[in-house]
Amino acid sequence: MAKRTTSLRVLRGILCGTGAAVIGVYAGFCVYYHGHYFPHTTIGGISCGNQTADDLEAKNIASAQNYQLHITDRKGNKYTLSGSDFSYTYKRSGEEQSLVKQQKILLWPVALFQKHQIDLNRSFHYDETALNQLTDALAIFDPSYIEAPENAHLRITDDDYTIVNETPGNTPIRDEIIKEIQKAIDDQETTLTLSDACYEKPSVTADDQQIADTVSQLDRYMAATVTYEIKGADEGLDKAGILSLLDLKKDGSVSINDTRLTSYVQHLASTYNTYGDVRKFGGGDYGWVIDKSKEKKELLKDLKGGKPVKREPVYEQRAMQSGLDDIGNTYVEIDYTSQHLWYYKDGSLVTDTGIVSGNISRGNGSPDGIFKIAYKQKDATLVGENYASNVRYFMPFAYNVGIHDASWRSTFGKEIYKTSGSHGCINVPPKKAKKLFQTLQVGTPVIAYYREPVTLTAENTRISNAYSYKADTGL
Repeated sequence: MAKRTTSLRVLRGILCGTGAAVIGVYAGFCVYYHGHYFPHTTIGGISCGNQTADDLEAKNIASAQNYQLHITDRKGNKYTLSGSDFSYTYKRSGEEQSLVKQQKILLWPVALFQKHQIDLNRSFHYDETALNQLTDALAIFDPSYIEAPENAHLRITDDDYTIVNETPGNTPIRDEIIKEIQKAIDDQETTLTLSDACYEKPSVTADDQQIADTVSQLDRYMAATVTYEIKGADEGLDKAGILSLLDLKKDGSVSINDTRLTSYVQHLASTYNTYGDVRKFGGGDYGWVIDKSKEKKELLKDLKGGKPVKREPVYEQRAMQSGLDDIGNTYVEIDYTSQHLWYYKDGSLVTDTGIVSGNISRGNGSPDGIFKIAYKQKDATLVGENYASNVRYFMPFAYNVGIHDASWRSTFGKEIYKTSGSHGCINVPPKKAKKLFQTLQVGTPVIAYYREPVTLTAENTRISNAYSYKADTGL
């Protein structure tokens, strides 16, 4: 019996001792975690399990001393701002101690197996003026580094146009960059990629309405193709030709360049005017003449109309036949040297006759060149300085010079004109004059020429642009 009692006493002693030890250990950890953070604790991103508030504060101070902000710009280049250069320091607030006291130390056994992530409202101080000076010194603001943004625009090429996309460039906005840097530092960030807000933006992008409006204007102009109806010629303005006349303004508007339009109309006149051309015989006033002023106005209207147009140029003077070969095979030919006239219609000879032309010896030589029958008049009185002649059939072709009957002459041809010729008109026998009057149409080309060099000085040869006219200098 005594032995059993002794065993019980020993057991009770062991249990009491164990309980006291457990209580002691529990109490000891309570005391320990009264001044230390629980295991697996992270505060403000810093691991501080089983460390004191002073340890955490020391880490924050060290973090401030070693702080760096790594900045990446739009081009991908990187820059570093070191906290030590702008007096970046940690400002003690006592929150580290407060967080220790907030721990439920009696529950430390449970806390051993949990993770504790706690935010810390840390406060840092820095010299804002120094920071701004460091920011201003970054290569971001170097003029040689900066590329200005470029607006989207349209570019006219040889035969079309293209939309050129906007270019963002990297022109910095100082206030925005400083604002983002200060925010990153205030948030204790260590990296910062500058946002688009830090750079000037193009004012026009490829999807802007302004670009769409410009495209619409260009397409409308390019739809207004112009084809000229000129026999034997392929002339007109296709899309490429129209584009070459256009100007694109900075505001996106499209206009027709007046200088280039004028130049094109001049090209038409220079190419297709046949008036006064030096042909086989040269001189005269016959031929096509484009009215440049009216043609320019008409062309401008066509281009603004936005539809294909097919038409003749606007002519000031017309010839009998379209195209560069505007004489055709219906014409009057006058050979002053042979003193003979031929009239061909559709290539067939209608009539021919001897003539007497202007008196060469008295300076009244008839005008040579290519002309046209200006009009026909029956029973006309031809009046000069010292003469008046009545004629039945008058067909002028060069100023006041024309073909008419000369009933007072009995002989035509030969060399009468050299000493006893007319005042400039072409004298023909009455019967021949009548037939010419009956068959010639107004506008019929008249080709008049000398086979040997002559000098014409009469006023009518000057006015009619005679090929052999030379001003009388009196020498």
